[in-house]
Amino acid sequence: MGSQEVTTFQDTWHGKNITVAGLGVSGVSAARALAGFGASVTVVDGGDSEAHREKAALLNEAGISVQLGDSTTLPDGTDLVVTSPGWKPTSPLFAEAAAAGVDVVGDVEIAWRLRGPNAAPWLAITGTNGKTTTTQMLASILEAAGLRTAAVGNIGTPIIDVVLQGDDAYDVFAVELSSYQLHWAPSLRAHSGAVLNLAPDHLDWHGSMEAYAADKGRIYEGNQVACVYNVADKATEKLVEKADVEEGCRAIGFTLGTPGPSELGVVDDILVDRAFVENRQKNAQELAEVSDVNPPAPHNIANALAAAALARAFGVEPQAVREGLRNFRPDAHRIAHVADVDGVAYVDDSKATNTHAAQASLASYESIVWIAGGLAKGATFDELVTGAAKRLRGVVLIGADRALIREALERHAPEVPVVDLDRTDTGAMSAAVQEAARLAREGDTVLMAPACASMDMFTNYNKRGEAFAEAVRELGATSV
Repeated sequence: MGSQEVTTFQDTWHGKNITVAGLGVSGVSAARALAGFGASVTVVDGGDSEAHREKAALLNEAGISVQLGDSTTLPDGTDLVVTSPGWKPTSPLFAEAAAAGVDVVGDVEIAWRLRGPNAAPWLAITGTNGKTTTTQMLASILEAAGLRTAAVGNIGTPIIDVVLQGDDAYDVFAVELSSYQLHWAPSLRAHSGAVLNLAPDHLDWHGSMEAYAADKGRIYEGNQVACVYNVADKATEKLVEKADVEEGCRAIGFTLGTPGPSELGVVDDILVDRAFVENRQKNAQELAEVSDVNPPAPHNIANALAAAALARAFGVEPQAVREGLRNFRPDAHRIAHVADVDGVAYVDDSKATNTHAAQASLASYESIVWIAGGLAKGATFDELVTGAAKRLRGVVLIGADRALIREALERHAPEVPVVDLDRTDTGAMSAAVQEAARLAREGDTVLMAPACASMDMFTNYNKRGEAFAEAVRELGATSV
């Protein structure tokens, strides 16, 4: 960071009393950064476990106070509250802050304020599903273009830590932002932003679908070059229409169909650009082939188009888009092919923790034995089942809220065989895979896309995916 920026920040915050809400990764990062700039920092967290106390001891060594076991009381004299993303706006601590006239912001906002005068631009991505994959795809494309970049925000290294490396450390950032982070980042103004899709999620946090969408739409505020939206999801286009952007910023659509002017899309299995070309009314630029996208499932091709749009908005050449997509490897548990056993493909999409994500997975295969269930988080499954019914060879249900899916299947796909495993123990996954193998026929796909959260049975979706993969390996060993 240049000396001018450091001095400016110290002048602004030196001696200020900052309360950091939450002892997680982003909270610790914010606390250390603010203390380093001379602020008097107190971290508050409702937990008081041994792990909490160990973290507190380390922060105490850095001169940071920690208040454990009480997350509702605002420390006296607080000038600013910095919250971790998951804290609800209705938290009592924030009500106290509002009553005292104290602002509440998030770690992304602090990172934005820490940027120097020559800071790397942000290419920002949000959406209900696909954020991480698209952000990583974008970073891969930017790297292929020879740019110094990092995938940050809701993934990877805390964004404050990356920004503090200085203005000259990076050329551009690929930034994944959750609705929580956007809610607490009022000053953020990205070079270009994208909303991939919108579907009901985290409504208990936001209070309504309207509030959730509005927070997603914050990513477009002040965009300089492009607001990227999903042509198939009109709600994303409406967010662009409402946004207050810089003069000359354009609306850029992406579609799985033939693109119109100012859109990216697909023609004869070719990803093409009709947005960042001369005479876009008549011309199109080839960017990559569908086969360059890994995996080439429809929703992942949409992710690739969104990433390409943001890269092209930043001036990246077509060849780098192709190379970046070819080089990209998705994280585990995202529509990952585990193995073929007796002519049946087994696919792990444990990351499909809501109905919108599961819908994308189910649309990727023609004949499916579906493993589903877990914690529904208030979701309903009628629309999901209706859309997938013709593709279902059978269904195996596990988890606490499996009855909700079973009832939707009874209403909308009564002819589909259903195995309801009355189990929520971790060993249920092995039984589910065995039942799915019994239902499957050669050429089918056994797809574990639960449409639910995992915490009723597993620590997280990663552990659920690992249990599925292990069960498939066991199945393969017994079928030899």
